[in-house]
Order: sequence, then structure tokens, then C-alpha cells
Amino acid sequence: MPDAKQPVLHLDESGLRPGLRLAVGVSGGADSVALIRALAERRRELGLVLSVVHLHHGLRGDEADADLEFVRTLAGDLGLSFQSERVETAASAAADPATGKAAETIEEAARRLRYQWFRRLMAGGAAEAVATAHTRDDQAETVLAKFLRGAWTEGLSGIHPVIEFPEGRILRLLLRTTRAEIEAYLTGLGQGWREDSSNRHLTFTRNRIRHELLPQLESWNPRLREHLAQMAELARDEESWWTEETARAAAPVVLPGRPVRGGGRAAAEGLALDIGRLTGLGPALQRRVLRYAAEQLGFALNFEATEGLRALALSGRASQRIELAGGLRGERTHRELRLSAQSSAAEGGNAAEVTFPVPGEVSAPELGIHLRIEAAVGTTATLRPWRAGDRVHLRHSSGPRKVKEVLERMKVSGTARSAWPVVEMDGRIVWMQGVAVEPGPEAQVTVLPGRAAPG
Repeated sequence: MPDAKQPVLHLDESGLRPGLRLAVGVSGGADSVALIRALAERRRELGLVLSVVHLHHGLRGDEADADLEFVRTLAGDLGLSFQSERVETAASAAADPATGKAAETIEEAARRLRYQWFRRLMAGGAAEAVATAHTRDDQAETVLAKFLRGAWTEGLSGIHPVIEFPEGRILRLLLRTTRAEIEAYLTGLGQGWREDSSNRHLTFTRNRIRHELLPQLESWNPRLREHLAQMAELARDEESWWTEETARAAAPVVLPGRPVRGGGRAAAEGLALDIGRLTGLGPALQRRVLRYAAEQLGFALNFEATEGLRALALSGRASQRIELAGGLRGERTHRELRLSAQSSAAEGGNAAEVTFPVPGEVSAPELGIHLRIEAAVGTTATLRPWRAGDRVHLRHSSGPRKVKEVLERMKVSGTARSAWPVVEMDGRIVWMQGVAVEPGPEAQVTVLPGRAAPG
């Protein structure tokens, strides 16, 4: 047991067991230094086989080199084995056209590289688990950051105490401990730590949240960090329950292949959702089942995409389609909503219809279209090619005109004419590419800057 006169740091011991070979990720900052000091103090009591690991991210030059040496020395002073590796985070964050890798922020790339290394360490037998020093303050910052980005409930679950990988586990042992408690613990020990100068740079979103937004919000509620951490725990438990419930509810709704005459289903790409059964679920389960189905095809739906598919399923017409980011297509039949993965290359033939919820946005990058439509009453709208008989009320004109005549006046011809896009809402053309449309009092259409042709 720790000496009664020594400072004590609370650890979550639920993931620890005697004999566990535990590598501790130590950056040199206060949080990770406190973690390794607390674990080293109790390693015999807990029966742990400890080691120290440090990843040099190839950033901050001499300062990062000094961090490495500080951690190496600390490990030696504690009588622990030490292992380090260097990566080039800036280069790794860049896009790679050869592989199709998208560009990342420095923060995203650093995290990816860090966890890749942890997994290699566990796969190579250097450790069975890796401990990181995330605190309650980190939890609050993460939940707030994800809230600002528009996360689903699982995003609000924040930093999980345990992450399971095939190679081993990542353990977060300080999630109930505050940064103030950590610094008080180290001060009581007379233990120094390193300060990362980049943590003060307000160009990073997390730093702005830490140094600007959270302090402002705490002027309204001094217990905000505690409440955000509690929200994460509630969301985590809610998601654990919803995961099983969604799989149960999806079983009779999500169907493989295509229906065949006479009953049964034939093998086909993608999958389908039974409209009747989907409609019988409440909105919360409808959204989760749609997202569950998309995940089976390798897609993660955001709110707008989920609502677009839901609108197509509940109020769309047979043959309507919606094309979503990444190549996911939804297609309505009389009884089903079919989901399939499409090639990113543009397809020939007629342009697809895209049904989306209003208020909401619709984007068709291949056409340079990105619109937002507001309406007093929730409804749906459809981005589609014009059809014979369509009429549009141009702004400052006395009444509706045939779209065919408007295109003739614009001198649009050939394939461009046959696929000319319009947006229909409640039977009225509320937007048409290339002209100013009077959408009527029930709708307001905004072309988002730099994303679409004027209209």
C-alpha cells in the first residue's frame, strides 16, 4: 500500500490484473508522468509488469528531442524498461493520391500513428495492454468538440475507458481524475514534467476549446467539466444498450439481395430495407436501423444523409434515388429501399433523383450544386433533371413558364439540356440551375458560396 504520507492518485484498476504486461505511453507531460509515477509506486501491490513507451512525432524539433530524453531518464530512474520510436507526422498527414488517402490534420495523423504503434507493440509481444493518461478534463474537451461537430450519441460517449483491439487493450486509467489533481500530485512528489508549447497554439481546435471556450462556459456552470464527463458515461451506456437493440430490430427489416417473383430473394449487390417494417418503427429506431444497414456496406451516415434516406423511404416514390457522399446510393421501389455502393466515377445516362429533408441541404459535387432550403413546415424536396411539362416561376416574371422555353432562351442543348437540374418541393419548382426562381412564400433557397453555379 502507498505510504500514508505520500500523495496518492486515484487509478481505475478495473482493467488491471496481476501479471499484466502493461506498457505506459509517456509523452513527458504532467498527465502521463503522473500515471507512470502512480503505477510504478503500486506495481508490486498490483502485480504489474511495467514498461515505458514514448513516440516522437517528428514535430517541435529540439523541444520534442528534449521530451524524449526526459522520458528516457524518468524510466531509468524508476527502474523500468524503455522503448521509443520516431514517426514523421506532418508527412503522414498529407494526402496520397496513389493510395487515395485523404489529407488529415496534424492532430488526426498524430493520433492515428500513435495507436498504430501501440498495436504493433502489442502484436509483437512487448505488452498485453497499453495505458494512456487521458483525464476528466480531456473527456470534457472531447465531448464538447464532438458536440460542436454534430456527433451522434456514440460520439458524445467521448473517450472510452477501454478500447479492445485484436492485438490487446488500450486502458485509460485516469478518466475520473482532473488535471488539477494531477498537478497537485506531482507537486507533492516534487516531480517535474515537460510542457508542450504546441498546447498553447490556438490554431488547434482542442486548444481553443481548452483555453477559450471551456473557461467561458464555466462562467455559466463551474461544474461543466464534471457534467460533460457524466454525459459521456451516460451516452456510453446508452449506446451499449442501443447496439443490441438495433441489431434485434434490424433483423426483419434489413434484407439481402433482391426479391424474386413467387417469393424468396436472389443474390444481388447491396441490401434492402422493407419499407412497411421500417415505417412501423419509431423515428429513433428508423435512424439507427438505416445507419446499421449502411454500416454493413462500409458507410458511416451523418444526420443529413440519414434523414435523406429516411425521407426517401417514408415519402418517396418508386424509382426515386439519392446519391450520398462516398458512393452510397439509395433507391426506392414500391416495397423496399435498396442501398448499394456505387463507383465514384460518374455514370452515363440520365442523372439520378436525390430526395432530401427540408429544412436541409443537398449537394451534387459533380454538378457543382450545394443548396440549402428552409421551410416553415418540415417536408421533402427532390433534386432531379427537368421533365417535359415542368413549369417554373422566374423571379420578377408575371407567372410560371415552361422549363423547356426557359432552356431554349438560355440556349442550352444536347445532353446538358436533358439533364438540366431543378429542385421540386411540394409539386413546385423552387430552384433551377442558371436562373433566378421565385420559390414562393413557403420556401427559401440559398446557394452556398463557392459550391454551385448561380441560380
